[in-house]
Amino acid sequence: MSEITLTKTRLIAGVWEGVLTHNGSGNFQPSLRVTHLDQPVEGVTAQEDQAAGHWLVRVPVPANLISDGLQTFVIREASNDEVLASFALLAGDALAEDIRAEMSLLRAELDMLKKAFRRHCVETVG
Repeated sequence: MSEITLTKTRLIAGVWEGVLTHNGSGNFQPSLRVTHLDQPVEGVTAQEDQAAGHWLVRVPVPANLISDGLQTFVIREASNDEVLASFALLAGDALAEDIRAEMSLLRAELDMLKKAFRRHCVETVG
């Protein structure tokens, strides 16, 4: 089992964020490498929070890497090439087949019908 754990906390404003912990001994300094289609992603940071005993990891998602389909990003510890985490972005036409997109459309239509029904009730009572 790995001594290094990377846990996602959120994806906000185009930046993936996570918490990296090290359960081993010694003075550990993370060396992270993030790739998309085997190409490096620049701007990755790991800021140590000594009080909490972990590192805050930030991976900016470049706008030029966001496109139709599924885009996968892999986060590795560079010293041993161990995969710590990955995340994926799904956009464009591929979403049309996604059940979550369908649910969102159904919710929007249901909201529209509820408003129309309420308006109809108000108009017929008065």
